[in-house]
Amino acid sequence: MADNPSATSSDAAAEPILRLQSVGKRFPGVVALRDVTFDVVPGEGHVLLGENGAGKSTLINLLAGIFKPDEGSIRFDGKAYSPNSPLEAFSAGIRVVHQELNLLSNLTVAENLLFEHLPSRHGLVRFRDMNARAVELLAEVGLDIAPTTLVGRLGVAQMQLVEIAKALCHDSKLLVLDEPTATLTSKEVDRLFEILHRLKARGVTTLYISHRLQEVFEVGDRVTVLRDGQHVVTRPLVGLTVPEIVRLMVGRTIEDHGVFRPDVAVSGEALGVSGLKLAADGPEISFSVGKGEIVGIAGLVGSGRTEAVRALFGADPKVAGTIRIDGEEVAIASPKDAVAHGLSLATEDRKGQGLLLDMSCAENITITDLLRVSHYGLLQRADENAAAEGLVKGLRIKTPSIHHLVRTFSGGNQQKVVVAKWLFRGPKAMIFDEPTRGIDVGAKAEIYELLWNLAAEGKGILVVSSELPELMSICHRILVFSKGRIAGEVARAEFDQNKILSLAYEEYGLVRGN
Repeated sequence: MADNPSATSSDAAAEPILRLQSVGKRFPGVVALRDVTFDVVPGEGHVLLGENGAGKSTLINLLAGIFKPDEGSIRFDGKAYSPNSPLEAFSAGIRVVHQELNLLSNLTVAENLLFEHLPSRHGLVRFRDMNARAVELLAEVGLDIAPTTLVGRLGVAQMQLVEIAKALCHDSKLLVLDEPTATLTSKEVDRLFEILHRLKARGVTTLYISHRLQEVFEVGDRVTVLRDGQHVVTRPLVGLTVPEIVRLMVGRTIEDHGVFRPDVAVSGEALGVSGLKLAADGPEISFSVGKGEIVGIAGLVGSGRTEAVRALFGADPKVAGTIRIDGEEVAIASPKDAVAHGLSLATEDRKGQGLLLDMSCAENITITDLLRVSHYGLLQRADENAAAEGLVKGLRIKTPSIHHLVRTFSGGNQQKVVVAKWLFRGPKAMIFDEPTRGIDVGAKAEIYELLWNLAAEGKGILVVSSELPELMSICHRILVFSKGRIAGEVARAEFDQNKILSLAYEEYGLVRGN
């Protein structure tokens, strides 16, 4: 199935820093990796691509010391490599920034950044030195927060930047980045690319995983593609195009379902918000979403996008504001109230807030409306299974069985389960916070098509996304948040990336150039 995994003739002269030879890994009912062979040469930017379930996460976990291969061998830095723990992998010179964040929420940002090597004297932590070093690391990734801030109070995008800063804290021979830009806006992405270019100049090797295919050309020299757990090709990125990469990943041509559909009629109001305030001295937020309309929310990290939709859903407190569902004012003081009135929220933090990880796929899907699969108060497993099977098939969720725990799913398939549970509920208005975070190109097309189908059914759709091209592709209008307020609204006929970014930067005194 695989092409020759060797690099160009010039690359072949370099001794690989990482070499996988016939690597295989199995789980109950699943062959995650089968006979995977490729290498990474020192100092290169190596990109690893594949659909959800292709084996990328399993391979990363092998490198991180979380799993061990069942077949084959791995060599790193000229030696046999078989770490028994993430600490051993870290000591060997491999640092992994996982897609699912691994920070300690009850510790400060500084304590998380320097956890492995806290500055101390006579057994006591030198907090002043720790915080000073943390400020330097945060500045390197462009994150303007106090080092004493508890991580549990940060948004997902801010935590992502803390993870990246943590990876930069110590010199590593191989830096593995799994979807590092999934929640970042263009400004933060540009900053990350600058950092990676500096690391490459210092000879650091990177293994970069992303579903944003355009950006891989910014950071990569060669690409390895996996499909269904097998190696498809390793080759230079030079000369490749995005459509060719997509074909290698999915084995078929993907149509662009993100293109705006003017045939979907917009009528009435599905969701209305007036005078929403998150703090007594905070700005008021007002907007509406029509039936059949897709409205986007854009903004920088920390602009208040997620905070606003969480307060709207009742997940966080608000001090003022009225909410209308289907044209009628409703009282929402909790997520239970929101769901009862026909509002759903697909959260950006799928593991922490969107899923019950130790329950099955079927149980997660039907949890939003157990009455539909119950009779006289007793859960009907046959009805639950039938409902879950239909949504699993419709969303192309990859799982050997609907009874598998969602903890074992890839990140993208977990995200699909989050979407499925709200589709099962059938709300009148739906909020999607980063709906395609960690989702491959094929699944993205399916999610876009789903959003349009939901809009065509008359539902109001509110989409928060860090990907401006995504919002510009599918939305009727885009609301731009900045410092907790709506800085402006951009109609579809006026969509322009620089215009939207200028509104996002304006409150911060920044000027966005062409």
